[in-house]
Amino acid sequence: MVDAASTKTFNFFHHWYPVSPVVDLRPEHPTAVTVLGIAMVIWKPRHWETYRVFLDQCPHRLAPLSEGRVDEQTSHLMCSYHGWQFDGEGVCQSVPQAKPDFAPEQRSQLCATALPTQTENDLLWVWPDAASADLAAQTPLPLSPQIDASKGFVWDSYGRDLAYDWQTLVENVVDPSHVSFAHHGVQGDRANAAPLLMEILQSTMERIESETKGRFTSHLTFEPPCRVEYAMTFGDTGKKVGLVTYCVPTVPGRCRIVAQFPRNFAQRIHRLMPRWWPHVTMRNQVLDGDMVLLHQQEQRLKQQPQNWKTAYKLPATADRFVIEFRKWCDRYLPGQPFWERAGPTETQDHRQMLDRYHQHTQHCQSCRGALTNIRRLQWGLSGWFVVCLMVVAVLPDGARLWPGLLLLGLGTLGLGGAAGLRFWLEPKFVFVDYIHADRK
Repeated sequence: MVDAASTKTFNFFHHWYPVSPVVDLRPEHPTAVTVLGIAMVIWKPRHWETYRVFLDQCPHRLAPLSEGRVDEQTSHLMCSYHGWQFDGEGVCQSVPQAKPDFAPEQRSQLCATALPTQTENDLLWVWPDAASADLAAQTPLPLSPQIDASKGFVWDSYGRDLAYDWQTLVENVVDPSHVSFAHHGVQGDRANAAPLLMEILQSTMERIESETKGRFTSHLTFEPPCRVEYAMTFGDTGKKVGLVTYCVPTVPGRCRIVAQFPRNFAQRIHRLMPRWWPHVTMRNQVLDGDMVLLHQQEQRLKQQPQNWKTAYKLPATADRFVIEFRKWCDRYLPGQPFWERAGPTETQDHRQMLDRYHQHTQHCQSCRGALTNIRRLQWGLSGWFVVCLMVVAVLPDGARLWPGLLLLGLGTLGLGGAAGLRFWLEPKFVFVDYIHADRK
């Protein structure tokens, strides 16, 4: 069911956006983030339970507050340029350059701009328009019904910056037929590719829904501007698995994905597995498989003299959601781009596009900590090899054969372990090239 033609324009600034899994934020460290071209800073006053989000500029001389610090004595956010301090509501509490009789009413006029925030489903949410805080309070978060432990679900949360824009990300996520090819050997298999019988159930400004039937039933929902969710049921087994994706516009030509992966089975494995392991073995690989394709597809679409209706050829039923999403954009986003800045047009190389460290690892508490420990362990194992060599060197001649060979073997194992960490595991946090032609 498709609603009648409408003159309404979708307002991206009057919606909630998840900016990060809460576990990946550092309470003592202000964090810069961008949504809809708006630079923001995330920080947490000591002894507060919730994070705060301000516009990332000091009202004094517009220096970035994300380069500031949380003061140890006052628990206020301090600007590193001139030391102005702001409390959790954004009210200026200290101007070191002012006279001692600096009045409280003067401070209230020198506020940092605080944005509405909420913490729910393990995510920090922000409302990007400070002037509509009352509307924010009345607007529900776009939460997934699958992120619910009371229903037996467990999940992992993951975030990464991407080298293409919001429209390209949404279009890609609502296209399940690419998985067999773009993610061959990771999530899909080319040999298993088959027609997908997709039916659009509804299409309005507030929601698009579809259902796909085959080996399993999949329900797909797009709740603008950012939530794209799959709910999949495996026959009569009662097993359910989902993909909850939040597609967050950052700047033109870039976006951020915040994803959650719920399921109602294999709970013990989920609890025992380190959080960083699926990030480096699965999540990053999946996004790497799309990255180069989507970045260059986006650039080619921009260069087309015609619009998507003639530039794309979409004959299959599996393309129905892509068609419906593009129609939604035509209907409710008359201006392009939907915020006033021109996007970059340069083409990046693989190392720039697949930069796992800057796109994910440095922001992820689990992966950042694991990488630090892996590097420490490399030094430890290399040091163990050196110690073994030194001990063998000082052994008497008669003892070098049996104890000496044993120590040399143990040292060599340590050196091999260090090499494996350095050349096999560490790159998974930093950069791994993705060549589709090499994936047999």
